[in-house]
Amino acid sequence: MPLILDIAFTHIAGRGRQTVVAVLGVAVGVGFSIAMAALMQGGQDDFVRQLVDTMPHVDITDEQRTARRQPAEDVFATVAISGLRPRDDRRGIINPTAASAWLESWLPGRFAESLRTQAVIRYSSREVGAAVIGVDPEREPGVSPIVEDFVEGSFAALTAGGNNVLVGDTMAVRLGAELGDTISAVSSEGLTRNFKIAGLFHTGTTARDEGEAYILLKNAQILSGRPNAINEIRIKLDDPNLAPTVAHRAEAELGYKAVAWQEANESILEALVVRNVIMYTVVGAIMLVAGFGIFNIISTITHEKARDIAIMKSLGFPESDMRRLFLLEGMAIGAAGSALGWLLGFSMTYALSQVRFEIAATGQEMTRLPIAWSMLHYAIASSFALGSAAVAGYLPARRAARQNPVDIIRGAT
Repeated sequence: MPLILDIAFTHIAGRGRQTVVAVLGVAVGVGFSIAMAALMQGGQDDFVRQLVDTMPHVDITDEQRTARRQPAEDVFATVAISGLRPRDDRRGIINPTAASAWLESWLPGRFAESLRTQAVIRYSSREVGAAVIGVDPEREPGVSPIVEDFVEGSFAALTAGGNNVLVGDTMAVRLGAELGDTISAVSSEGLTRNFKIAGLFHTGTTARDEGEAYILLKNAQILSGRPNAINEIRIKLDDPNLAPTVAHRAEAELGYKAVAWQEANESILEALVVRNVIMYTVVGAIMLVAGFGIFNIISTITHEKARDIAIMKSLGFPESDMRRLFLLEGMAIGAAGSALGWLLGFSMTYALSQVRFEIAATGQEMTRLPIAWSMLHYAIASSFALGSAAVAGYLPARRAARQNPVDIIRGAT
């Protein structure tokens, strides 16, 4: 085996310029594959992390997946009911105290009840439509990351009680209001209540920063004219992957629609899977192109060293050694290109991680490209490179092993 390695090295070194070109081709392919995988995986991980962090893992609302069964359906074999509407449509989760106690007894995580209602926020001569969310200030920090997003004031202002409200900084700008100003909220029921701005938050999501306001749960119930009512239970789990199981159990027990974060973002997650397939297809194509360069080098060596092959076979080298010789040459080029590609990929990934750019319309918010540092990317790129090198080396190696040394020496074709 050492002799075979020595001969393989001699063949490769004898065509130094072509070998360097082939190695660089593999290195560029591996390097760009690593950098592309790091960037795309980083973007995907950052996007999924934001989904998991900013939204509840399970969201229970006062809706139902299917309409409730009516008594007439139990009496008649065939019945069609249309236009059914309750006399007083006051939606909400029935018996919220029992529902909370049941969740408390087994839930592997935290939850918070809330009442979401639509209202018009007024200040001076300006007004904006907003979702007014009544929350429990003791439970809310366990399920919502908004506690960390305050630019003025803090979420703890709700704990003090009173008619305090927390609004997004964009909403405050649209209203022309500042911290400490008093605004008015008019609900869809026509009820009006004044609140003092006790905090301004900035989540980076425009819809939330200009369209959400947080008040105490009891104040939301008074504003909407629905005492003791809630219409949403948000759950944060210790393990986000348990969300579908928890949602199924909660919906079966409570009868209300429970949506796991995977279900709520099913189309997005499917798109990410398709993007990964495309990414690795492109990586494979890059390595395939590099493989043609290796194939060209080994084929040329095989043609030029035909008499050497004949002499070696005449001296007793079996066909397996011939195949192994040229296969090793291809793998050596692939391995050298992979090693150089690792260095190139690391350098490109590091350079991308240092890129900073503005994403906020105000020009104040800066961010960096999301990068995923994973040895798996290096292993996958190297696997593609070595695989293409093995195929590119095997085809000429098989042809060389089948050559008849007598025909070669006689100069026969």
